[in-house]
Amino acid sequence: MLFGQEHIDRYIETDGAEGYEWQNGTTILLLTTKGHRSGQERVAPLIFREHDGDYLVVASKGGAPEPPAWFVNLEADPTATVQVWGERFGVRARVATPEEKPELWKIMTEHWPAYDEYQRKTERPIPVVVLERA
Repeated sequence: MLFGQEHIDRYIETDGAEGYEWQNGTTILLLTTKGHRSGQERVAPLIFREHDGDYLVVASKGGAPEPPAWFVNLEADPTATVQVWGERFGVRARVATPEEKPELWKIMTEHWPAYDEYQRKTERPIPVVVLERA
């Protein structure tokens, strides 16, 4: 099973032929953000679902009390790049509104049920992030 930098490298090298599908058929995209302090590009492989032409990801960090670095980077600069299979495109990120979140959370937990467990592990509300094509 691919994980971490090896996952990113194989995904990029194979245009997703290796890395797009992960555990139990889960689908992965690569999100490239700009480091909020360093300004350097940072790439994160993330579980995603498509919804109404947008891409949904969850800023869970496994239920840690702090959000993942990629989310902090998007808070500082919501523009990013996504790779799905071999296609790369710009996106603008936003956090799902309180009205949207229940439906979008359900979509994501149907795909990766552990998100519910992650939410129980932390007092931090775990956001669903909507990536809209720029």
